[in-house]
This record gives sequence, structure tokens and C-alpha cells, in this order.
Amino acid sequence: MWVISLLILIFILGIIILVHEFGHFIWAKIFKVHIYEFSIGMGPIIFTHKGKDKVDYNIRAIPLGGFVSMAGEVYEDDEKINKKSFMCNKPWYQRVIILVAGVTNNFLMALLILFISALIWGGSISLPIVSEVVEDSPMANAGIKANDEILKINGKKVNNWDAAQIMLIMESKNNEYTFTIKHEDETVEDIVVEPIVEKLENGIENKTFGVYIKTEVLDGFIGSIKYAFIKFGSIVESMALTISGLFTGKISLNALSGPVGMYEVIDSSIGYGINYMLYIVAFLSINVGFINILPFPAFDGGRVLFLIIEKIKGSPVNSKFENTCHLIGFFLLILLMIYITIQDIFRFF
Repeated sequence: MWVISLLILIFILGIIILVHEFGHFIWAKIFKVHIYEFSIGMGPIIFTHKGKDKVDYNIRAIPLGGFVSMAGEVYEDDEKINKKSFMCNKPWYQRVIILVAGVTNNFLMALLILFISALIWGGSISLPIVSEVVEDSPMANAGIKANDEILKINGKKVNNWDAAQIMLIMESKNNEYTFTIKHEDETVEDIVVEPIVEKLENGIENKTFGVYIKTEVLDGFIGSIKYAFIKFGSIVESMALTISGLFTGKISLNALSGPVGMYEVIDSSIGYGINYMLYIVAFLSINVGFINILPFPAFDGGRVLFLIIEKIKGSPVNSKFENTCHLIGFFLLILLMIYITIQDIFRFF
């Protein structure tokens, strides 16, 4: 069974990476940037094909990541190439489009999958409204009742329950969470809840609040479009909260998962059916897109940041400085990936 799960994970990551890199590739083609290589995966080449367009199409051994190698991504770096074909010599807006095209493709892919999934099976969204409170739970003891609407958690507005769950993972002073509640009689009240904290064997803390949330099923053509955008927005908001929580220290690095963690999710999800697997593909595609658009060196967003700085100052950023930033960023990402992978392995075994 583990082989099947691994193959499914490799296939899913391959599709997501292919869609992402194709975005860069097709727009580079449209704007006539010289392309050396289109690769899926990293490390040694296990399959290669030289296209009629003289581009090397490669599949590499490690099924993580991919890239489109273009001439002059930062500066003119090949004397054999016509100056007009260097990416760095293209108009500013064209360079931006090429860089954000991968992320755009990931987001469009996720929206399409969520739409099709809802169209076939219906899409379930969780509302920040209490459907049931567990007897003698922290929420019940604090006075929260069924049909109460959760407006805010610790002062932050709750737009959807996906994001609210991230807020409840974040560390809070004295382990107390302030819920701004609107009762059935329209009165609004701040209620402090102290969850039960249980430390699991893998070192992760499990917080029990004792509440069930109302869900709504959206279907049909219009309902499926609505579901796709609502779910897309809730996943993006959840990711933004996670990143901010990591920077502020309210979320520990131990909460992150890498390839091993993704394998665990796939392995445990196989029995839930195609609908759930499609949701995971959409979720991972949004994650890949969101991470890539962050303004951090080595990410697409980092490269866009340097283009924005170039636009503001009216001249290109020093190419050596930019390259150094991307190399440092890439090195830090590799260290982070190694740390998360080791952490996943310890949790897994």
C-alpha cells in the first residue's frame, strides 16, 4: 500500500509542478525569451528530449520542484544569444507576467478542481456558527451555546472556519482565547475560553474546545462557482495566518510538514474517495502558489520584489547583489526543508 501512496504523491506533485512551470514556460515563449531547459524534478536527469524548438525537456530524479531555464534571467549571461532574447532585456511588464504566471496557473488549477468537484459531488463549507456544544467542555462551561455565531477570536475577525482553526492553533496568553459571540437574540458578548491542552506522542499540542460547527453544501453551477471561490479564499487566508504566526512565534515550526508529512496525508486519504483526493490536489496547488508568491529571495515573489524595486528606483538592482540574495534564500530554504523533513521522519516513526 505504501508504494501506491508514494506513487500517487509523486504523480500529484508532478502535475502541480508541471502546471506551475508551464506558466513560466508558455509566457516566456509568447514574449520570445530564449529557453534552454524545461525540467520537472531536481537532481540527475533520468529522461531528456530535445524539442524542435531546441529546448531540452527533462525529467529529473527527485520529484520535488522544477524549473524553466531562460537566458538572461537576471543579466546578459550568454554571448551566443541575441540580446533581444534575454529575459532581462524584455519590457518590465513582460518579466513580471513571466514570473507570476506559475503562481497564476496553480491558483487557476485549484479553482477549476474545486469547481468540478462541487459540480459532481457538491461542496461543503464550514460556517463560523456553532451547531452543537459538547457537554462539560471548555466551550460549554464558558457559556457558548448552539446557534451562536463566532464573530472574532482574540480580536481577529472570523470570515470562515478554516482560518478560525489556524487562530485556535496559535499560542495565546495564559492559554486563553477570547471569542466574540453573537447570540440568537442578536446580543454580542466576549467570552473567554481556556481549552484542554493535551501533548501528543509526536510532541504536538492538541487543544480541545468542545464545539461542532455548522456546514453548508453548495451545488449546481452557480453554487459550485461560489464554493470554489469561498474555499479558495479560506485556504489562502489560512496560509497567510500560518505564515504570520510563524514570524510572530505564535505557531511553532513543529506544526509544519514537508514531503513525509504530505505522504502521510495521501496515505491516510486514499480510502476517502476521489472527491477528497481532488481537494488535496487543489489544497497543495494553492499552497505551492502561495509560497512561491511570497516576497522572499529564490521564490517567484522574491524576483518580482526586485522588479518592483527596479521600477521604483528607475534602474535595475545590482545583478551580483540580486543573485547573492537568491542564493542565500535558496540555501535557507534547503536548510528549512531538511529540518522539516527530519522532524516529519521522527513523527512518522
